[in-house]
Amino acid sequence: MSQFLFVYRNTAQAEQDRMHASPAEMQKVMQNWVAWMKELGEKGYLKDIGNPLEPGGKVVKGKQKSITDGPYAESKDIVGGYTLIEAKDLAQAAELSKGCPIFDAGGMVEVRPIQKMDM
Repeated sequence: MSQFLFVYRNTAQAEQDRMHASPAEMQKVMQNWVAWMKELGEKGYLKDIGNPLEPGGKVVKGKQKSITDGPYAESKDIVGGYTLIEAKDLAQAAELSKGCPIFDAGGMVEVRPIQKMDM
């Protein structure tokens, strides 16, 4: 088994729509997320539920290590959170991501293999 990171991405518009959802709509979305995470856990795929990310932050870049505000609002998509899973291979990890409720809001899941490092 290998580890993979699910990175949850959504459009700025979808994020704004989410912020204006009714409490009942938000509760339904959360129930869908909890049910999906519970299923992943019961089947032994969930390693770390992860966390949602705050909208703001800083970007450090270049040889001068300059610090600027970020992520940028003009980005096409916004990273909203992550989850660590364990799967047989990348194909299985991608299949597991298909149950994610973010698709209902037009979002996407980036599935990234985690490289093992011996230290």
